[in-house]
Amino acid sequence: MQIQFTKMQGIGNDFVVIDAINQPVSLTPEQARHIADRHFGVGCDQILLVEPPRNQDVAFRYRILNADGSEVAQCGNGARCFARFVRDKGLTDRDEFPVETQDGLMILGIQPDGQVRVNMGAPRLAPADIPFRAEAQAVTYPLEVDGETLTVGVVSMGNPHAVLSVADVAAAPVTALGPRIEHHARFPQRTNVGFMEVVDAGRLRLRVWERGAGETLACGSGACAAVVSGRLQGLLGERVAVDLPGGQLIIEWQGGDAPVYLTGPATTVFEGSIEL
Repeated sequence: MQIQFTKMQGIGNDFVVIDAINQPVSLTPEQARHIADRHFGVGCDQILLVEPPRNQDVAFRYRILNADGSEVAQCGNGARCFARFVRDKGLTDRDEFPVETQDGLMILGIQPDGQVRVNMGAPRLAPADIPFRAEAQAVTYPLEVDGETLTVGVVSMGNPHAVLSVADVAAAPVTALGPRIEHHARFPQRTNVGFMEVVDAGRLRLRVWERGAGETLACGSGACAAVVSGRLQGLLGERVAVDLPGGQLIIEWQGGDAPVYLTGPATTVFEGSIEL
């Protein structure tokens, strides 16, 4: 099976985007891992599939496969690349459109300057909705890791996130703590892990250990989760610039049940095909 693909990136978070509308595509986890392999495949953090919708009210179904072959419900940087892809390929001529995801509908909008704004929906904070094992909802939770008690914010943006505040994100133990928290027993579906340094009410620095991918240059849903957690702790305002290793995203959240908005660039790197 030969598959045509487009390699894209959103501030360094890179994706293999596949049109599964105009070509037959059915990937096994092994095939997904092969595509994502940076030595023997194309190389990417995640694979994005553009599929026909199951819901007739939307134009597309948006699916996300991690580099380890697992499927997840949400990826903000991927959503921006998805929007740019379907416009560039002529699959839609609309500036704003809803797409179907594993977690429900998502609204994507292409701005006049070419940036993509994503309505990520309202954050989920109830432990059962994340999912996270806790007796009651709280702004932060103690988490025991290797005999040390950490303080984490826990948020779902369609995928689970643990957020830790750190004094210096450059020195944060991302590769040491990230996998331990990802696989912690209190996260039954594993979790993404954000290490957040608040600069001021309108800016933070962030590194993210992504579930199933490891540390990436950027994580859109992770940026959203960090801002939500920081807002709930009284550290951040309604509009926050989030500096990640790959670049900057703008996150907006008014609080409560309001949706979180994510704005940033999406860029095509190259086109290709791979034999599976």
